[in-house]
Amino acid sequence: MTKLLEPLMPREKLLKFGAETLTDSELLAIFLRTGIKGLPVMQLSENVLNKFGSLRGLLTANLTEFCEIKGLGQTQFIQLQATKEMTKRYLNQKIKFTEVISEPYLAVMYFQSELEESEREIFMVIFLDNQHQVIKAEKMFYGTINQASVHPREIIKEALKCNSAAIIVAHNHPSGNCTPSESDRILTNKIEMACELVDIRFLDHIIIGKGSYFSFEEEKLT
Repeated sequence: MTKLLEPLMPREKLLKFGAETLTDSELLAIFLRTGIKGLPVMQLSENVLNKFGSLRGLLTANLTEFCEIKGLGQTQFIQLQATKEMTKRYLNQKIKFTEVISEPYLAVMYFQSELEESEREIFMVIFLDNQHQVIKAEKMFYGTINQASVHPREIIKEALKCNSAAIIVAHNHPSGNCTPSESDRILTNKIEMACELVDIRFLDHIIIGKGSYFSFEEEKLT
């Protein structure tokens, strides 16, 4: 009788098929490395995800919440925060050094890494050249983001200063709800009109929520 093949462990599965084939619990098991007495690492990994609901929930947990789970401690928390920061910097460098923003998701991922966890509203702009290559990305306004606190003329001034041919703007909603307000819509129209006056392409206004985003371009509102 042919012996049934045992399923591959996460490490072996990653090496053979690639990291993208692993489940969230398998990826976390590799990070945790070992379980605890009476609890294999895969079971510990599943327990952690059940506690926090998702990888995102885990990555946004504070030290106290993290250490409430048996088998997790300060060392793993520090390692996780370092991994999270490396990912954020990778996305930051990817958007800064990429040849062009050829796909909208690149801008979305960058804005999410910069804005999603902020407890206050931040308004950002990516300045692009004619080929949509990134010139720079800048946080320009802080606090309550509305048509009174964000000044289109300052955005245009900065765009002209760096010879930008196109811009993508974004801000976050700390509440987590990325649905645009009436104020967001008015602000978007004002920025778009200001761009038209100086022949700068206004590509999109993206609102970042918690694990979600809203794109005025995708919704055909620009």
